[in-house]
Amino acid sequence: MIKKLVLSVLVVGLLGGLLLGRGAMSYLTTSYERASQTVEESVPLEFQIDRARKMVRDLEPEVRRSMHVIAKEEVEVESLDKRIDSAEAKAGKEKSEIMRLQSDLNTGKNVFRYAGNSYSTEDVKQDLSRRFIRYKTSDATLGSLTDMRNARQRNLEAAREKLAAMMSSQRQLQVEVENLEAKLKLVEVAQASSDMKLDDSQLARAKELIVDIRTRLDVAAKLANADTNFADEIPLDEPVAENITDQVAEYFQLNKAADSDVAVVNFEQK
Repeated sequence: MIKKLVLSVLVVGLLGGLLLGRGAMSYLTTSYERASQTVEESVPLEFQIDRARKMVRDLEPEVRRSMHVIAKEEVEVESLDKRIDSAEAKAGKEKSEIMRLQSDLNTGKNVFRYAGNSYSTEDVKQDLSRRFIRYKTSDATLGSLTDMRNARQRNLEAAREKLAAMMSSQRQLQVEVENLEAKLKLVEVAQASSDMKLDDSQLARAKELIVDIRTRLDVAAKLANADTNFADEIPLDEPVAENITDQVAEYFQLNKAADSDVAVVNFEQK
């Protein structure tokens, strides 16, 4: 498949060069960019998210390698610090001895005694000269070691900052990948909800049946409670007029309340 695609591109490029001349390259590059964009857009989002997660996970070996380099450089800097401390102590002692010999020569003596031995002025001068040469060499070496230590210390700090930034970026990318995955799930749920078609005809028929049953029950109830008197019969007795005060007293049970009050008063008098 890939061979056919490459061959097709070559054929198109050759024909384009023959037909379009100088503008063939622009046509070819534009077609390639559009084809690449189409292929990339056709890739499922799940695959792209998995790809992004793998790319973030692939940063872990680089982080580990950087941590190893930093740890090794820290050991080297510590070793340099020890060498510098030792060289500074040695240089301090050598300087003290040189200053002592220099001070002794300034006294103008001809003979000097050190550790039970006698030395002439010339012997002391020669020894002072040798010591001074060695001291200058040691001092230069100490300066080089100090410069080396300072340079490696700066590189170490820069590497630490780079590692911290890399780890922070990795964590941020992991969070972003998780957010993308969650957003994709929400989109899938929304798409599934929009594609779902509900058949509400059965629901409508059930509602209609319930309304019909309720109507029939209401009609049956009205028929059951209907007045059984026949409208065509002649009334034989006069209608009795109802006393409105009796109706109010009966509704609010005023007679019973009055009887209760009287009973309470009689009970209290006893």
